Amino acid sequence: MFRTLALSLFSALLMILPAFAQDEKDRSVDVRSPAGDLHVGKDADAQKAGLPLYPGARQKQNPNQDAVNLGLLTENFGLKLVVVKYETDDSPEKVLAYYRDKMKKYGKVLECRGTGDDTGSHSDSDDDTSKPLKCEGTQTGPVRELKVGTEGNARIVAIENPDSAKGTTFAIVYLHRRKTGDI
Repeated sequence: MFRTLALSLFSALLMILPAFAQDEKDRSVDVRSPAGDLHVGKDADAQKAGLPLYPGARQKQNPNQDAVNLGLLTENFGLKLVVVKYETDDSPEKVLAYYRDKMKKYGKVLECRGTGDDTGSHSDSDDDTSKPLKCEGTQTGPVRELKVGTEGNARIVAIENPDSAKGTTFAIVYLHRRKTGDI
């Protein structure tokens, strides 16, 4: 039943997103139904991810593609996803040091290297949200990530240009997934 409900809500989301992404206005879509509640918006920011904004950082110029705030809540499942991209004139090392310190309040902070394709370790089980995050792959690649939390409650800061001397582009990601029985 859970998979059927999740697929139905995901299908509805896929129908909403194309129109939503083409709209230049900062708006959100909220759907409330007996099956569950859905929020899709461009209203993502660092604070909604539980982190402070790096001093002097600016949100990327194209919020239609660089910010999303997604919430899905049903009786058996909950998902909150916040993704937002920023840029700053400061070095990647300054940004990493800032967030390394700020993320400590959520637990042990991992520093990983990769391609940016993956935000953490993923379990084969839908109900295993308590597994700690870990670094994946060969630990080589252009993206540096700070990760803290578990598979079901993760905060990630990803630096896209870690060797740049001309500023830094970074993404903040928050993922909270509630499984059946967490209610």
